[in-house]
Amino acid sequence: MIHIENIHLYRNEKIILDNLNWHVAKNEHWAILGLNGCGKTTLLKVINGYIWPNDGKVQVLGETYGQTYIPTLRRRIGWVSNVMLDHFNWRDSAIEIVLSGKFGALRLFEEVSEEEIANAVEIMKHFHCEHLANKEFEYLSQGERQRVQIARAIMAEPEILILDEPCGGLDILERENLLETIKQIATKENCPTLIYVTHHVEEILPCFTHVLLMKDGKDVAADVREAILTEECLSNFFGQPIRLQHERNRAWVALK
Repeated sequence: MIHIENIHLYRNEKIILDNLNWHVAKNEHWAILGLNGCGKTTLLKVINGYIWPNDGKVQVLGETYGQTYIPTLRRRIGWVSNVMLDHFNWRDSAIEIVLSGKFGALRLFEEVSEEEIANAVEIMKHFHCEHLANKEFEYLSQGERQRVQIARAIMAEPEILILDEPCGGLDILERENLLETIKQIATKENCPTLIYVTHHVEEILPCFTHVLLMKDGKDVAADVREAILTEECLSNFFGQPIRLQHERNRAWVALK
C-alpha cells in the first residue's frame, strides 16, 4: 500500500525527513506517533504528492512517484486534516463539502445526480451528521467539521484513508465520539487502509495493528502495536520514564 525507502527532505539547509523508511502492507492499519515538529504532516504531504523528497523512493498503491500522474492517484487516497480546513469554502453546505470528495476537489464544480446526493446523505447518516447537510460549514463545531471531512473522504471510496490529528481541538466527549466513528470505519467490510497521526498515545485504538514512532524526521521504530506500546519502548522514545496503563484495550501514559 505504501513503500517509502530512504527518503531525505530538506529545505533551506534544515533536515525535515532524515533517511526515513516505512512500509505499509494490505490489511494493516497504522498509527504514526510523534511530538510536534517531528515531520509527521510533512510525511503525509509526501504520500499525497504535495511535497517531493530530495532523495529516496516513494511508492503508493503500486505507483512510483515520478512515473505516475499524481492527481489521479490522489483520488484513491482520502486525507482528513486541519490543514485542509482553510482550503474549503466555509459558505458551502456540509453536503456540498461531502459531495466534493467524489471528484477529489475542494469545491463542488460538477453536476451531481440524485443517486450521488442520496449516497452522500447515507454516508453522513453513518457518521451521525446527516442533520447538518444543509448547514453552512462555517457554523459547524470542530467535531462536526471533522465528521463532515471524514464523510467527504469516504465519498471517494479511497483505498487509503489518512487521519491527520483529527482529534486536535476537540473536547473529551467530541474526541471519544470521533474515535468511536473511526473504530466503526475499521470494522466495515472493504475498509480502506487507515493511517492515523497523533501525538497522544491514548488515541491509538485497538484497530490499529501497527505503530510508527517518528522523532526528528526519522523512523525511530515501526512494529506491531503490542511491541511499541510498552513502558520500555515509550520511555526510550520520549526520553523520560513512562508509566503505562491499559484500559479498554487502549494504552494510557503518564510521566513517572
